[in-house]
Amino acid sequence: MKCRWKSIFSLLSGMICVFVSSTAAAAQPNIVFILVDDLGRHDLGCEGSTFYETPNIDRLASRSMRFVKGYSACQVCSPSRAAIQTGKSPVRVEITDYISPPGANQPEQWKRNTQLLPAGFRRELALEETTIAEALKALNYTTFFAGKWHLGGTGFLPTDQGYDINRGGHEAGTPPGGFFSPYRNPVLEDGPDGESLPLRLGRETAEFIRSRQGKSNPYFAMLCFYSVHAPIQTTEALWKKYRDKAERMGLIQDSTRFVLDRTQEVRQVQDNPLYAGMMEAMDLAVGNVLTAVEESGQNEDTIIIFTSDNGGVSSGDGYATACLPLRGGKGRQWEGGIRAPFYIALPGKTSGQSTEAFATGMDFFPTLVELAGGQVPAGLDGISLVPVLNGQNMPSRPLFWHYPHYGNQGGEPSAIVRDGEWKLIHYFEDGRDELYNLVTDLGEQNNIIDQEPFRARSMSRQLQQWLVDVNAKMPTKNEGYDAAEHEAGLQRLRTSGLPRREKEHAAMLQRDFVPGGGWWENKKR
Repeated sequence: MKCRWKSIFSLLSGMICVFVSSTAAAAQPNIVFILVDDLGRHDLGCEGSTFYETPNIDRLASRSMRFVKGYSACQVCSPSRAAIQTGKSPVRVEITDYISPPGANQPEQWKRNTQLLPAGFRRELALEETTIAEALKALNYTTFFAGKWHLGGTGFLPTDQGYDINRGGHEAGTPPGGFFSPYRNPVLEDGPDGESLPLRLGRETAEFIRSRQGKSNPYFAMLCFYSVHAPIQTTEALWKKYRDKAERMGLIQDSTRFVLDRTQEVRQVQDNPLYAGMMEAMDLAVGNVLTAVEESGQNEDTIIIFTSDNGGVSSGDGYATACLPLRGGKGRQWEGGIRAPFYIALPGKTSGQSTEAFATGMDFFPTLVELAGGQVPAGLDGISLVPVLNGQNMPSRPLFWHYPHYGNQGGEPSAIVRDGEWKLIHYFEDGRDELYNLVTDLGEQNNIIDQEPFRARSMSRQLQQWLVDVNAKMPTKNEGYDAAEHEAGLQRLRTSGLPRREKEHAAMLQRDFVPGGGWWENKKR
């Protein structure tokens, strides 16, 4: 049941819609927003990947503005999705880690042997928050959602947060039935056995787009793929295609596939045929959506957004991809965890150019509201990128992140500030800082805090003040922490982790077909 505030908002939205429909509806663009799950910055052909094949996304990038310093608002999914929906920092909406419906990653249920207990956080996006769908509905848009929601269950679903139609969005962050039908998704009907989930979501979106041809009011369609999140699954044919490609490229014999980076093993080579198959299926679904826009004659009237909710999974969750030249990946505090593909295709304005302007997931809300002809509301953390799209310069600004949690992929409780070419990471376990110059050291290999003490102190004060301003919740001491057990675990990782990953990878390359499943799966061991 919607709260009273939501009812009032709906009433006001209807009143505004009447006004907009009689004045500016003809000038309003349609909007298609494509959000991929766990897609790394360099997982695309247009970003340098030679193993994965993404011709449709590459085509979209060729007519977009590419923000080469585009970031997700968090290194994991639910917080970055909340930021996209609200235009606010994950800290302000009190969602700072991925939402586990049972609450397993909340401090009161924490079972891991860690020095700190993670900070608590909300398990759903509050109804009091205004979502991008609600803001656009107030501007007379019809709203559609397909795919991964992961911002709350019953009472907090997309249809409770401003979306007229919902195809597949519910509380789970992982597809319950995997990436092939039967899906076991409570808000998405099963297709024929073996039907591909990304292709199904792309088809649902394409059908909605075609249904809007000739309508008097614009639409906002948000396609949030469950791909390319774990479980890492693809068809037998695609597995064979990319397994053979890896062999032709000489990747099968590579002996430096994994390295140990502090807390976990990290994949260094893009050669996973299961993941490559997932990438191709997702790219094909994107192509189907682009075709629907083009064939329905809406190409010149439609803005298309493409981005990811965080970096690629280079450690944990199947060790699916490599994020090089960026360090780390999803869940981690380095650039591999927070840099994302960030494309905006604006007809008549963009044609494949790139910009050095900083951008983050919080910026989509104000940008789209302005492009739709609305007034950007006060109180947002994001800013409109319309000036950049119009070829203008924007003043420099610092970007901040706060992750008071332990990531499943080896991420450490930390906070980050990026200001110009400089990035400072503050760690909550021991209070240490790391300082990197991302112009000269994009891979974050050289901590130069001792060479730049004045800059480090200034940026530390800047970060600490921001944490106070946003009332950030902090991790707390874990009274049950066993330091000796922790060190023993690290030692086991140092001595056996890399050989184990190499053995699992070798087994994946020669996996037996799963009878009756219609897909191949990188099973957890």
